[in-house]
Amino acid sequence: MVITLALAAAMTYGVADFLGGAAARHASALKALVWAVPAGMALILASALAVGGTPAAPALAWGAGAGLAGGAGLITFYRALAQGPMSVVAPVSALAASLLPIAVGVARGERLEPGVLAGVLLCLVAIVLVSMEENEEADAPAGRGPLANGPLMAGVSGVLFGIFFILLKQAGDGAGLWPLVGARLGNLAAVAAALLALALLRPGTAGPRLRGRLPIGLALLSGALDATANILYFLAVNAGMLSLAAVLTSLYPAITVLLARIAYSERLRTVQRLGLVVAAAGVTLVTVG
Repeated sequence: MVITLALAAAMTYGVADFLGGAAARHASALKALVWAVPAGMALILASALAVGGTPAAPALAWGAGAGLAGGAGLITFYRALAQGPMSVVAPVSALAASLLPIAVGVARGERLEPGVLAGVLLCLVAIVLVSMEENEEADAPAGRGPLANGPLMAGVSGVLFGIFFILLKQAGDGAGLWPLVGARLGNLAAVAAALLALALLRPGTAGPRLRGRLPIGLALLSGALDATANILYFLAVNAGMLSLAAVLTSLYPAITVLLARIAYSERLRTVQRLGLVVAAAGVTLVTVG
């Protein structure tokens, strides 16, 4: 069950991230999240009410902590996607997001079967391969700061997503989906804090408003799909080991890469194609192991 749920979460995250990045290209990461995060909040709140459970304070607190990290990660990740290219940004973020939960899971005593462990290692190799790009440093414009560096921002977002994965596991499943409600409140707080900070410290730098039915629709759909992926991951991590659920969920760049290839004609290098093949082999080993 954990494998099926984690892979479903990976596919949903991949589509959500592609749509979120597309929306961010029409405005800014923050202005896209102003639409995406409330949409996800509405879906998760409705799901929590439908599933039931008691919104216990500890579970909500762990969820809120996860949401703060995840919200900051989303802001950073959307900015990285807007800088592009998607086929590099998404895998770098996913690699960073998977390594931290693996370390925590191993420290807590999680042990994988040999076949499953081999599949997990292949998945990590696949993420690295898909993330490889040609060295374009010589062509980079002078004076670019770290906030304009897509891969660097992607790495930061990955660490924040890794913290999100870990804290949701800590919340447990005794309160239904209410920890995810706490997580979405944390997301909203992170976005609101970022907007307030920009308004006070750097007025006029939050970017233009998201306009037009298509960009707004992309942001809303991205938020709904991201919330759905949160639910799938939460169910997966509470059905099995943190390390396994996090690694399989972190395969979402494969979907983002393929969609970017179709929509934006972003070229896949031979090593990236190899990464997709290795990912398929890794998932197969995890499934049969």
